[in-house]
Amino acid sequence: MARKAFDHFEAVSAVVPGEGGYHAAIAVKALDGSGAPRFHKVLEGQVFKTAHDADLAAAKELLHLKDVKEDTDLLW
Repeated sequence: MARKAFDHFEAVSAVVPGEGGYHAAIAVKALDGSGAPRFHKVLEGQVFKTAHDADLAAAKELLHLKDVKEDTDLLW
């Protein structure tokens, strides 16, 4: 799991299980610890056979993330 911190949020690589495998995702959570994380699927249309492969792909995408908006949307 890769992690990237911003002013008010942290983003981590994550996976979302789905039909036929796993999707790469980025989970966003407020740094103050309130609320549940919000998951954003990345690399739409790609399904990975293992959770490990999906997490590696998500970690690579996380490198390109510039910031997280106040509504937890990702800013590329």
